[in-house]
Amino acid sequence: MATLEIRDLHVSVDTENGPKQILRGVDLTIAGGQTHAIMGPNGSGKSTLAYSIAGHPKYNVTSGTVTLDGEDVLDMAVDERARAGLFLAMQYPVEVPGVSVANFLRTAKTAIDGEAPKLRTWAGELRSAMEKLQMDPAFAQRNVNEGFSGGEKKRHEIMQLELLKPKMAILDETDSGLDIDALRVVADGVNAMLNPDLGILLITHYQRLLNYITPDVVHVLAQGRIVKSGGKDLALRLEEQGYGPILREAGLAPDVPDEALLVPQGPELGDHAGAGEPAGTRA
Repeated sequence: MATLEIRDLHVSVDTENGPKQILRGVDLTIAGGQTHAIMGPNGSGKSTLAYSIAGHPKYNVTSGTVTLDGEDVLDMAVDERARAGLFLAMQYPVEVPGVSVANFLRTAKTAIDGEAPKLRTWAGELRSAMEKLQMDPAFAQRNVNEGFSGGEKKRHEIMQLELLKPKMAILDETDSGLDIDALRVVADGVNAMLNPDLGILLITHYQRLLNYITPDVVHVLAQGRIVKSGGKDLALRLEEQGYGPILREAGLAPDVPDEALLVPQGPELGDHAGAGEPAGTRA
């Protein structure tokens, strides 16, 4: 069973005015078979945490440790982290012109496993993954994320998760830009992959996503650290009360009005944000 352990993680980012501290001592342990959700106000460090674990060069780890099954993740190059079993589904997936989805996925699978998948079995696995996510088979011949709707980009990310079979998946605002129907399809895809060998760190603005993917633990991240952890009831409390009461319990934002700390509402039935680019704001 895989275990991701984060201890006293401090991360900064370079700005025009010098380094800016974003994470200020994050502690988190996720075991295989567990789903942890992280919620928090804009700018709290949620995406910084995701990208720091994945190895994005923009983020500088100034202290702390990240280990996967006891191995030092921070000492690995980005591709080594992927081969070790880490996976990041990005909030805003990038376009890769000239590379088809089918070729991209097979190349990624080859890099992760160290050998190319057999063509006969691979075609069936690819077709099965697309069917689970209700994707047209012609999708495999399109260029990666080129001209994709927000919903198509997110389904492609979850299809990668299905095919690459990592130990630990970080889903950075996978619900951003999805209408309610696409949200259900993506959530069903994630739920179908839940097993004792896969741990999930789910980063979201919306409690609504947690109606479809039930977390074992919900964490509130604010001002660069986890200030509260609990079960699904914590997410429901956030939707009802916003972040204000919890931040004040932690001694943070005592003078900020509750209206400024409300949890954004997710897509309603009939909304169609998935038809275009994600409308969410990176935090």
